[in-house]
Amino acid sequence: MTRDELLDRLQVLLGGRAAEEVIFGDISTGAQNDLQRASDIARSMVMEYGMSERLGLLTYTHQQSRYLDMGYGPREREYSEQTAQEIDQEKNRIIDEAHRKVLLKLKNYGDSLRKLAGILLEKESIDGEELRKFAEEIRVQAAAAGELIKAQS
Repeated sequence: MTRDELLDRLQVLLGGRAAEEVIFGDISTGAQNDLQRASDIARSMVMEYGMSERLGLLTYTHQQSRYLDMGYGPREREYSEQTAQEIDQEKNRIIDEAHRKVLLKLKNYGDSLRKLAGILLEKESIDGEELRKFAEEIRVQAAAAGELIKAQS
């Protein structure tokens, strides 16, 4: 996956929680799994894929040969405490930026979000065709506002 695709995935994962914030002004425990997955993606971007401008084109995970790994004790990390703090800060920055972007989108399209929430409260589900039609309305709105919303397949 590309960096942009991973950043988009973070926004999708944070969307439910952000929608709770926008609509209800509060959050619930419902997004726990999405938060875990988003945290895993941000960690991988920084520590495995070298996708952090701040930390550079390095990986911060240690891959040891399966044949030499006898399973004795924890592996020692190969970076300093300062680097560990920078990794934590960068993971937080990535998540915070994705959260900020998705909140902005939801606030800009609050009327559409409330309309969709109303449909779901009334019917409890929405079929694929209805959702595609709804998404197309949002894309038309975005185009009129000069924004680009990528079509998700």
